[in-house]
Amino acid sequence: MTIELVVLDMAGTTVEEHGAVYEALAEAVTAAGGRPTEADIQRWMGASKREAITRLLAESTGQDPDEATVDAAFADFRARLDKAYRDRPPAPLPGVPEALGRIRAAGVKVALTTGFDREVTTALLATLGWRVAPGAAPVDAADGMDGVVIDAAICVDDVPTGRPAPYMIFRAMEATGVWDVARVAVAGDTVRDLQAGTNAGARLVAGVLTGKLDAVGLGAERHTHLLPGVADLPDLLGL
Repeated sequence: MTIELVVLDMAGTTVEEHGAVYEALAEAVTAAGGRPTEADIQRWMGASKREAITRLLAESTGQDPDEATVDAAFADFRARLDKAYRDRPPAPLPGVPEALGRIRAAGVKVALTTGFDREVTTALLATLGWRVAPGAAPVDAADGMDGVVIDAAICVDDVPTGRPAPYMIFRAMEATGVWDVARVAVAGDTVRDLQAGTNAGARLVAGVLTGKLDAVGLGAERHTHLLPGVADLPDLLGL
């Protein structure tokens, strides 16, 4: 059966942002009174950042934080991440622009999903120079990141619950007009990415080793494939 839609995570999967999101998360939670370890932060990779802050604070203090505390910590996280991105702008991971170009040139739609909110997502896409243009004609992969066009960008604001719930994948299907989840491929660098793909029932659920987890850590989660990176996805799909 032909794959009609490829759904990809952003940070660590298609975008190199040098771990800034997890550093900002750890620092914001610590400043709010939490005591997250590296393992704690890893456990929340790929989740909604507001949810991650809420749960990390609860785990540290033994009680659920109030809304004002979460709001303040989330604002602090956003400020730290904005500064990190200004100091060291995110960039596409090697081979990703070309891979996305090959996928779309073959008539397969591409959607990005992320645990970021809409404002951060929009700013990140603008920094990369990537455009959301549903149904636009494919561009020449040789154009590099300036030529990257995707069919949808789904963020945690668009769904009731973030990963590992499958809702962002279903929202990507809705946005791109794909009806059959058996025609969907999902790829990401975190356990929650793989869980979301499995929960959605995607035909292909690929872990990519461009994030924080190695083949042992990521491979322990249910998946159909492990790849060095998204750059290897077109070959896997036979495109």
